[in-house]
Amino acid sequence: MKILSELIRMVDQNPDSIVVMRQQTEQRLPAHQHHKTQLLLVYGGIAYLQTAEKDFYIPSNHYIWIPKNYPHNLMFNTQDLYIVNIYFPEKKAVGFYDELGIYPVSKLLAEMLSFSERWQGDYFKGSWEFEFLITLKGVLSKENLKKFSIQLPTTDDKRLNAIIESFRNRLNENLSLAIIARQSGMSVRSLTRLFQTKLHITFVQYLKMLRIIRAMELIKDTDLNMTEIAYEIGYSNIAAFSNNFQQLTNMRPTEFKAK
Repeated sequence: MKILSELIRMVDQNPDSIVVMRQQTEQRLPAHQHHKTQLLLVYGGIAYLQTAEKDFYIPSNHYIWIPKNYPHNLMFNTQDLYIVNIYFPEKKAVGFYDELGIYPVSKLLAEMLSFSERWQGDYFKGSWEFEFLITLKGVLSKENLKKFSIQLPTTDDKRLNAIIESFRNRLNENLSLAIIARQSGMSVRSLTRLFQTKLHITFVQYLKMLRIIRAMELIKDTDLNMTEIAYEIGYSNIAAFSNNFQQLTNMRPTEFKAK
């Protein structure tokens, strides 16, 4: 694919440079990887990053750190989404920089990004821009921020994918394990085992994350109030919705809307 080969060439053609890119291209590409580590920042919507094991959800004002040579594919369908990519040369990553993770953009990081908002292209060692970006990278591991934890595991099991698809668009209904098992022609025990062996997560945990992801989309894309959103995704108790939202996103629904 021409676009893919051109992107990889632009990122990796100068092994020792830091590359800043603001073009929104990766959503159109199949899974790929870079020799450099990648800082991907999201503003104005929700981006979806696919890997072989999981689908990661990156809300606005968050970033994802992607280690070098980590196959991934970015997707989004929001017109007003704005993405910034910064690619860093990496000889040997350890600790924070060796793990894929999603984190909120702190006030300090936001100020540094605002300062460099017009930068684009390659920056080489010896330039003050290079040193500034290296400092920006160093800030990431020092902030000790809590990871954003919505990560939906994926599977190539056709039967399980069909079951998930059958209730993905019915989140406002009563979707207990017993009901889904009966609708799928399975026993509760068999469905429980299928989720645990193929996704390494329980049905309840998967459904909870799916509902909160849908809530994030509704908060971003509609004018529904929080009570209406809670009912739309299957919560009859607004407090339970708010608590589960905070548990998975580290913020209340109203905080997420404000961001």
